[in-house]
Amino acid sequence: MTRIVAGSVGGRTLAVPPQGTRPTSERVREALFSRLEHLDAVEGARVLDGYAGSGALGLEAASRGAARVVLVEMGKVAADVCRKNVAALGLRDRAEVVRDRVEKYVARPVAEPWDLVLLDPPYDVPDETVAEVLTALVPALTAESVVVVERSARSGPPPWPEQMHGFDTRTYGDTALHLGARSPVPDDEATRR
Repeated sequence: MTRIVAGSVGGRTLAVPPQGTRPTSERVREALFSRLEHLDAVEGARVLDGYAGSGALGLEAASRGAARVVLVEMGKVAADVCRKNVAALGLRDRAEVVRDRVEKYVARPVAEPWDLVLLDPPYDVPDETVAEVLTALVPALTAESVVVVERSARSGPPPWPEQMHGFDTRTYGDTALHLGARSPVPDDEATRR
C-alpha cells in the first residue's frame, strides 16, 4: 500500500499500477520532502513529476503546498492510475496528468520555469536518456530551481549537463536521490550578454 506521507491529504492511499512501476517508498519520500522543505523548494512551487508512475512524488508535492503539478507518464495504464489518484485526492485544481514520453515533453518550451523537477525513471533507462532529459530541462529552470533524480544506489550520479551541477546525494537502501540545480553563469560570460 502506498500513501501520501504528509500535508493536506496526508495518510490517504494511492492506487499503484499493477506492473511496470517502482513507487518511491514512503520512507524515501518522507526523507526527500523533509530535505526539499528545508530548501524551501515545495510551498507554492511549479512541479514537474517525470516518469510519474502512480504520481506519488508529484502528489506528495501537491499535498505539501505546491501550486501546480504536472505528472508526465508514458504508459497508458500508469497515466490512468495517475488520473484516478488526482481525482480521488481532490487535487484536480492543482495537478494535471500528461500522457507523453518525458524526453518529448521536456523538449517543449514552457510559459513559466519549473521550481521543482522530480525524475524517477525506471532503473533500466540509460544514462544517455537521463542526460537528454536533464539537458532539455535547462532552459526551463531558474537559478533557484531544484532537480531531483532518483536512481539505483548501485549506479553513479546522473550525468548532469554542463549547465547544471549536483549538490547533494542521499542513499536509502537501494535508492539514491541526487539533487541538482542550474550552475551559475560565470561572471565573464554574464558580462558578454
